[in-house]
Amino acid sequence: DLFSRMLDPFMQYSCAYWPQDDMTLEQAQEAKLAHIAAKLALSPNQRVLDIGCGWGGMAIYLAQKANVSVHGITLSEEQLTLAQERAREAGVADRIQFELVDYRNLVPRGMRYDRIVSVGMFEHVGRPQFERFFRDCANLLKDDGVMLLHTIGRMGSPGSTDAFTRKYIFPGGYIPALSETIAASEKVKLIAADVENLRLHYAKTLRVWYQRCVDQHEAIVGLFDDRFYRMWTFYLAGATAAFEHG
Repeated sequence: DLFSRMLDPFMQYSCAYWPQDDMTLEQAQEAKLAHIAAKLALSPNQRVLDIGCGWGGMAIYLAQKANVSVHGITLSEEQLTLAQERAREAGVADRIQFELVDYRNLVPRGMRYDRIVSVGMFEHVGRPQFERFFRDCANLLKDDGVMLLHTIGRMGSPGSTDAFTRKYIFPGGYIPALSETIAASEKVKLIAADVENLRLHYAKTLRVWYQRCVDQHEAIVGLFDDRFYRMWTFYLAGATAAFEHG
């Protein structure tokens, strides 16, 4: 209920892509999906793994636009239920398998994919698991495969999560530095062929999310309470400032 008030219809809880400043959030989020699809260089009937598929927006878009089959995995029962429902509504349920499963449990099945995409999930892997994450991805990817990893990045060198975010927003979360991400992926020969920084795109996205929450003040207080509303808008405002100013 909270996220449906704040996000676009694709329910993308990640930064949008703004090739033009005058776009709506909805247009910018669809542009983001198209941007990712282009980077994946998809061909019809390829098999795509979406690690941390959220509410299914990415999987549904790829199945519709690129005519691929998608295996979307999540650890959230709520996300799984809504993703399956939305795939049926979009008419692509036959091309998408959504599953409640940890990515670490896929390798023993002998699964192999033409493409792997993961948006906004790596922040929750945790630094001790970086090498395991990339090793599993390498084992799940075909030899000529392509993987796209989208994560928030830390400014500068590796560090630690601030106390407020760690306690109230993303318990267990850790924002990686590019250096430690690349170091972990190189060990399994997942070589970075393209790196793009979307910092200011996230700032624009956060400003829209913040304003939508302000506009929905009474509804959000009704869902939770005024303390939650203050915490949530403080988080969004702080994140906006961080992305705008580095």
